[in-house]
Amino acid sequence: MKAIIFLADGFEDMEALSTRDVLLRGGVEVLTVSLIEDWQVDSSHGVTVIADMSWPDFRSDITVEADDVLVFPGGMPGSKNLAGHSELMELMKAHYTAGGTVAAICAAPGLVLSQLDRLEGKRFTCFDGFEDALIAKGAVFTPEPAVTDGQMITGRGAGHAIAFGLAILEHLKGSEAVAKVRHGLML
Repeated sequence: MKAIIFLADGFEDMEALSTRDVLLRGGVEVLTVSLIEDWQVDSSHGVTVIADMSWPDFRSDITVEADDVLVFPGGMPGSKNLAGHSELMELMKAHYTAGGTVAAICAAPGLVLSQLDRLEGKRFTCFDGFEDALIAKGAVFTPEPAVTDGQMITGRGAGHAIAFGLAILEHLKGSEAVAKVRHGLML
């Protein structure tokens, strides 16, 4: 089992990198994937990050397993760039339909996860103003730092990136791993 964090130009630094950090501290295999052919991706704040691999390398070398978590950081225009990547959206839909877990934070739940089916009654959170598309599909907005509802994990925004990462960690490794990471972070 692994977490795959997709990085599009304009991603929110904290939401991607804090999540990655929390998961690595918890012993999760984490893979960052640039959605372009280049491994370098620019954040919404102008920080250049070198991903573990590019989209073409990911598609040719990595198999998404049923217990993997697909992670979508927010930020603008990063969330729009994720949502506009049709091949990634098809991969996400297939993974979710097959019972796989998806995780998104900030604007990404509203722009990315809203492309999924079977959202009726699902609890979620996101950045204010991005909830309408999910509500229109029958999901229930819950303004909490992080919300897990079955195979969907969502986070509110950059200030809650640690809570979001811990929610993914709990899903993958359980409460003991979360307690250990919380202790190490002095939370």
